[in-house]
Amino acid sequence: MRRLLLGIAGLALFAMPASAQTADEIIAKYIKTVGGMEKIQAVKTLRRTGKFNGGGGFEAAILEENKRPNMVRQEFALQGLTGINAYDGRAGWKIQPWQGKKDPEPLGEEEMKSIVEDSDLDGPLVNYRQKGNKVEFVGMDQVEGTDAFKLKLTTANGDVRYYYMDTDYYVPIKIDTKRMIRGAEREYETVLGDYKEVAGWYLPHSIEVGPKGSQFRQKVTYEKIEANLPVDDNRFHLPATAAAQPQPSKAPDASQTQPKKQDSKQPDAGKPPTKPEVK
Repeated sequence: MRRLLLGIAGLALFAMPASAQTADEIIAKYIKTVGGMEKIQAVKTLRRTGKFNGGGGFEAAILEENKRPNMVRQEFALQGLTGINAYDGRAGWKIQPWQGKKDPEPLGEEEMKSIVEDSDLDGPLVNYRQKGNKVEFVGMDQVEGTDAFKLKLTTANGDVRYYYMDTDYYVPIKIDTKRMIRGAEREYETVLGDYKEVAGWYLPHSIEVGPKGSQFRQKVTYEKIEANLPVDDNRFHLPATAAAQPQPSKAPDASQTQPKKQDSKQPDAGKPPTKPEVK
């Protein structure tokens, strides 16, 4: 696990005893380690580009854009097609060209929960009280032989996450997530690493996600993360479809009307890759 943190080694860090620590002390040291609140808040937009690896040789190019206060757009490019998940702070939508669908449609329940979390550019630990979250220190644990502080975060909607914070660097190295979907509890495991500086803010460039206890993990590797690039708000809003556009009213000319061809069913080209949870 230590090798995943090598990118942050250049920071001026505070190796303090893993003695009595409060949740607020750990979070304060985490924020200071990754650059401080001023550097974090100075970032208004983030654009991440990289690769998604779903295992078995399955890869896709990805692009994710965040814009304050809570907008996000995620793109997956595969076989010449681009799928989109987006959230503009009010509505979430997606386009799934792999299923022969070109028009946007609403996100499902689980997709919506995930993208709302992804829209929080800072993550749920930063200013957690203002976001309606609750955090408590629940003891020490180990992650692949590395000592870690264990924080329990309960989000405003009742989901629970356990953050495993490195005792030397105070950054999250693993997150366990419990989420209720249609009355059933689901558990996920996220591993974070390869922290690098972006506009004075150290962010993970390697993220692995999978069901808790499973050997199967999806991995995202960000090759570039850019801060404060101009991003148009329209990229996050639900686009108008051709069917929604007003059409001019004109009586048809029967002499020029051609018989309708019978619609042919398009084959199912498969499903788009799943965006792993971040944060």
